[in-house]
Amino acid sequence: MTPEPQATLLAVFAHPDDEAFSVGGTLTHYARRGVRVVLACATRGEAGKITVPGMTVDDLGQQREQELRAACRALEIPEPVFLDYHDSGRYERTRYDDPLALMNVNPLDVEVRLRALIADVQPQVMVTFDPHGAYGHVDHLQIHRAATAAFFSSGHLPGGGPQRLYYTALTHAAAEGLARMGQDLDPLVYGVSEGTVAVRMNVAAYAENKKAALAAHGTQTGQTSLLGRMTPQERAALETRLLGTESFSIGGTRTAIEQYPLRGLFGGLPGYGELDA
Repeated sequence: MTPEPQATLLAVFAHPDDEAFSVGGTLTHYARRGVRVVLACATRGEAGKITVPGMTVDDLGQQREQELRAACRALEIPEPVFLDYHDSGRYERTRYDDPLALMNVNPLDVEVRLRALIADVQPQVMVTFDPHGAYGHVDHLQIHRAATAAFFSSGHLPGGGPQRLYYTALTHAAAEGLARMGQDLDPLVYGVSEGTVAVRMNVAAYAENKKAALAAHGTQTGQTSLLGRMTPQERAALETRLLGTESFSIGGTRTAIEQYPLRGLFGGLPGYGELDA
């Protein structure tokens, strides 16, 4: 009898630090259960904003790459795979004229790179941004589109491609919290209903891993960042949400879903059910 391929989870995001906020605890959870975790990061965050007053960095992309490598160690997962696009930036930092900025790249080209990565690592499960890109960042939207397309077009690959695609799910309560903290978003648009959440991962056991991963992204979590400007009460409320539960909705499946909500990301996948027992 041919053994099942190694359980593999492919997480696809745009910038260093995306993984720590939305899926860090889940990645650690599955890594500890023997799942091979592959984190693909489209850019090195070259156009990010340094949030530590007085800090100067000669090469922000190189700095943030090292931060992501440190965050992966904190999450107990392998080093990331970079897709080698550039951060598009936001507001006054937007890189309209950079041909490699993700906003200027044809999503079909990104899909090709992701499909090659899927063929190489053969994941059963993929995770990426929701259709609103969490809070609407153009790079998040590009990666959502390309990763979703790669899931659908990879069904012709040997092995049949990933069996399940999940999106990070911002609940309505979480979206309301972000709006109160200054994010310009409508919670009824960006936050999903309770029935849309297919998986709720209890990640409280990995709170210290997630805190360490967030701290590793030092250029992005300094005093002038959203986190740094929060009152102690706001930060405590955010940490309760960030460190306790991570939520996911279903973006696509090639297998039957026998129960809903699911117990975990591998729930119901033939040969891998014990991972979420």
